[in-house]
Amino acid sequence: MPREKGRKVVASNKKARHDYAILDTYEAGMALTGTEVKSLRAGRASLVDAFAQERDGELYLHGMHIPEYTQGTWTNHEPRRTRKLLLKRLEIDRLIGKTREGGLTMVPLQVYFSDGWAKVEIALAKGKKSYDKRQDLAKRDADREIARVVGRRGKGMDD
Repeated sequence: MPREKGRKVVASNKKARHDYAILDTYEAGMALTGTEVKSLRAGRASLVDAFAQERDGELYLHGMHIPEYTQGTWTNHEPRRTRKLLLKRLEIDRLIGKTREGGLTMVPLQVYFSDGWAKVEIALAKGKKSYDKRQDLAKRDADREIARVVGRRGKGMDD
């Protein structure tokens, strides 16, 4: 059977970009069991309350929900278990250093398959205040209004 090519997104955390200012992103593998991979291939996962944390010099993903595989037997996995993230030592040390020094957190942005391997995109992020969120919404609305006016002018439909 030929190996999958390209990138197939399973789950994305849309709220993370709203709640956090994304500073840097990393691609990490995950240590998964067989039924977890099968459940992911079926497109079932949730990153709603997920976060990454350091423990004993390693990074772990907490709170990610992968539902039990429907055809699984007694070998099924626990849906919200802690999963180890697979990164190079240099990347792990850099992430741990930045989270310890500056009040930053590690948030998963999306889970996907890259050439058949399950990956998670981890972001180094800083929490936004409520006024920052309001400013972002106002800027997005203004940009949308500008694009609409420019599009109308281009079509000759001046107001």
